[in-house]
Amino acid sequence: VQLQASGGGLVQPGGSLRLSCAASGLPFRNYNMAWFRQAPGKEREFVSRIHRSSGSSYYATSVKGRFTISRDNAKNTLYLQMNSLQPEDTAVYRCAADSTAWGASAEEIFVRYWGQGTQVTVSS
Repeated sequence: VQLQASGGGLVQPGGSLRLSCAASGLPFRNYNMAWFRQAPGKEREFVSRIHRSSGSSYYATSVKGRFTISRDNAKNTLYLQMNSLQPEDTAVYRCAADSTAWGASAEEIFVRYWGQGTQVTVSS
């Protein structure tokens, strides 16, 4: 199983980035998908999650209204559109596949597969 994240980089405050996560070796459409991030010296933080088929999604309060998660099951790819980026969004972002019930809270998500991280740096 591979979850290959890409799209990170250096962006100025207020800018945008689009992360992608290409999945292989697993039945992508059978898994709910999520993005997590971890900043230096901080614990890993939930960012967003999307249902395996319905497109339903939810977000951490810190990113709601600025980030949009989506997926293309035909392309086995997960996305995270990040707008109005701020320095506090600086972190390594990782995609994840889980089979936890949809109604679970972010803390209850059991990640089955992790992708490697992609660095997002927001700085002027």
